[in-house]
Amino acid sequence: MTDTADSARHTVVVGAGTAGSIVAGRLAEAGHRVTLIEAGGEDTNPAIPHLSRLGELWHSPEDWDYFTVPQEHASGRVIHWPRGRVLGGSHALNAAIWVRGNPLDYDDWAAAGCVGWAWRDVAPVFEALEAWDGPTADDAAAPRGTDGPVPVVGSYRRSPIFDSIIAAAEAVGVPFNADYNSGSQEGISQEQLTVADGRRVTTYMAYAKPWVDRGAIEIHTGAVVERLVVTDNRVTGVQLHAGPNAEVEGVSPEEPTADLRSDGEIIEADEVVLCAGALDSPKILMRSGIGPAEHLREVGIEPVVDLPGVGENLHDHLLVPVIAEATARTIEHPENEIAVTQTHLFWKSTPDQDRPDTQPLHFCVPMYDDQMEGPANSFTLHTGLVRPYSRGRITLTGPSSTDPAHYDPNIFSDPRDREALRASLRQGRAMAASSPLAEEWGAREIYPGPDVVTEADEDAYMDRAVTTYHHQVGTCRMGTDEMAVVDPATLRVRGVDGVRVVDASVMPFITNGNTNAPSAMIGEKGARMLLGG
Repeated sequence: MTDTADSARHTVVVGAGTAGSIVAGRLAEAGHRVTLIEAGGEDTNPAIPHLSRLGELWHSPEDWDYFTVPQEHASGRVIHWPRGRVLGGSHALNAAIWVRGNPLDYDDWAAAGCVGWAWRDVAPVFEALEAWDGPTADDAAAPRGTDGPVPVVGSYRRSPIFDSIIAAAEAVGVPFNADYNSGSQEGISQEQLTVADGRRVTTYMAYAKPWVDRGAIEIHTGAVVERLVVTDNRVTGVQLHAGPNAEVEGVSPEEPTADLRSDGEIIEADEVVLCAGALDSPKILMRSGIGPAEHLREVGIEPVVDLPGVGENLHDHLLVPVIAEATARTIEHPENEIAVTQTHLFWKSTPDQDRPDTQPLHFCVPMYDDQMEGPANSFTLHTGLVRPYSRGRITLTGPSSTDPAHYDPNIFSDPRDREALRASLRQGRAMAASSPLAEEWGAREIYPGPDVVTEADEDAYMDRAVTTYHHQVGTCRMGTDEMAVVDPATLRVRGVDGVRVVDASVMPFITNGNTNAPSAMIGEKGARMLLGG
């Protein structure tokens, strides 16, 4: 940090999640004055470091605990969306799986008008992020980084059930892929995890916390941003929520956070960077009068900038579980088990796909939802869709953060999604019935169950069991058309000065695979833009 930090440009970063922590850390490293605002509290929950305990964090004080509206094309289901409300953001709650995405994903971004975001542009950023512990082939299409801030571990010892799951995938025609991040994604692989010494490492820990500890980042926890302060078409700061934590949307009155700021103060800034994620960044913009003008007037907000794309283009990855009991062997869960999910696969649901469109995740525990029950000695092949066509939107119901938002991903509104997921579901059932699982483990399918035979049966099961990866993106997408919210070259919000969005909400299309690594890439690239690089 330089001696001129006190007089340096002041940037307020909203959200200490994956992208926000990187932006804050990089700006502090460059000597900028940084205020980091986080709605949640310290990352002290003892379940956070242990990936095998991630289920304890859902519905906890660290979870915003959001829910979708009833899904019209999925039997009216309401689906839980856990989102991180803690230092580290959703990276503190997720499975810590590191997936860069498919190179064609980023070339699609560039082709859609996002110049500077093609694979050739972002691949070096991924390399700079990583401290990869495995080998990279000399002819790898995408070299791995070895000295970046984010530890990426792929060499941990697998639990025995996952060896059989790999064999089951190979039995149904899916080959083993030693590194899905260095070139081709296709095949079954051991998941690469952001851990060190078996414990979760978030980008807050890697990027921001060292500068917080040195006093170079002023941090506000328990601080909900009510709106941006806009003066003469320029954002000059943020106004915090004035009221008890229990009033804020998504926060349970039974579990208040004592340190939520209640004075409604205004924090002035030379620039504000929204890194609150695909659900909250658009809400902050809309509460500030930046969004679709007609909708804002409907909920009592005077429009400042008419940006019709704010809150639109909401999409996510989908999952449907295949759960089987192990009747012949006990699935052991040693105290040092690194994670309950250790393998996944990438696969094309039809041969004409130019890249995989499914990514099943595999768990050594039964992933029962609230309406399911069954034996504990079970495992899950969570079949999954990663190239959805359906699009939804986020809308407000009122002008305040106390007014709940409506989250509608519009699941299965495009029938192509159902068909791709059906193929993945059938593949998962075939894997459970293959000899490595059926004979070695005595696998007996519990869900969907033997009564699910016809397409109509499959549709009914998908409707009642579909959930998501919790990879929401796209609600402040970058681009050059009238529905674009941010400029691809700078990530500045169109039509207003002094504010940028740097998080998963800027993705025009979701990437293939878990979105934490792409969000980190966006954070690194956004920080370089802020620093003029």
